[in-house]
Amino acid sequence: MRDVSFKATTRRSATARAVLTADPATITTIKEGRVPKGDPLAVAKVAAVMAAKKTVDWIPYCHPIPIEYVDVKFELGSDRVTVDVEVVSVAKTGVEMEAMTAAAAAALNLYDMLKMIDESMEIESITLLEKRGGKSDFQYAEPWRAAVLVVSDRVSAGTAEDLSGRILVAAAEERGASSVEYAVVSDEPDQIRSAVTKWGNEGIDLILVTGGTGVSPRDRTPEALENLFDLRLPGIAEALRRYGQERIPTSMVSRSVAGVVGQSIVVSLPGSPSACKDAVSVLFPGVLHARTMLVGGSHG
Repeated sequence: MRDVSFKATTRRSATARAVLTADPATITTIKEGRVPKGDPLAVAKVAAVMAAKKTVDWIPYCHPIPIEYVDVKFELGSDRVTVDVEVVSVAKTGVEMEAMTAAAAAALNLYDMLKMIDESMEIESITLLEKRGGKSDFQYAEPWRAAVLVVSDRVSAGTAEDLSGRILVAAAEERGASSVEYAVVSDEPDQIRSAVTKWGNEGIDLILVTGGTGVSPRDRTPEALENLFDLRLPGIAEALRRYGQERIPTSMVSRSVAGVVGQSIVVSLPGSPSACKDAVSVLFPGVLHARTMLVGGSHG
């Protein structure tokens, strides 16, 4: 199975369609309620719901996820039954296979209940109509610039290698940043403020500051940044801590903060490489929505 443990949980939905072709007389029999085995639509609806819940038992690489909602609709044409199934989950992975499996199960049950009166039936297609949720809902096409500030006495002094800042630089580049500034300072509030103020004045869209968010005597990044914020964005810091806490208990000690300086979004992150990798999963692409708001965009 693919590892999805790094993903953030979001609302996911998918709609799939199955089409069963049949003799026109069969369609008439369904409409008039004369099918010998009973109402095939009612049974097919239950089958679709059950199949959505049991998809993980049939598709080996599917993840077990909570099924929050299943809706099944039938349309009777002159020579076909069209089944549309919508499935909703709040999970780390999508539900397109659940929707397609449910649609297939509905069509198979229709076939089973109708085969005694119609040997010409055929399941013509099973198609994914739509899927929503996850990063595909947050496509960001506007040009944007990023900056990464590494706060570390040892890296600044040249006695340690920077790994965390490089992770953040690569993440910004991979996610479409047109340019990424990079700098290293020691754990001195004045140096932190100076770098962030400079980038804020230059109109950098997203400033990521890694290091100095713990509780050691030299960890003063939150204090350095909070005096600069025109607006605080507590939800970002809450999301980072919640995500981290689900994976590493010591994440509760992080004092990460986030806010707005001019039209720049500033987020402070822990200094460890693993924490920065986690932060990338939380921040992107949603944090870019805040950038849209800052330049006068709509909530969309």
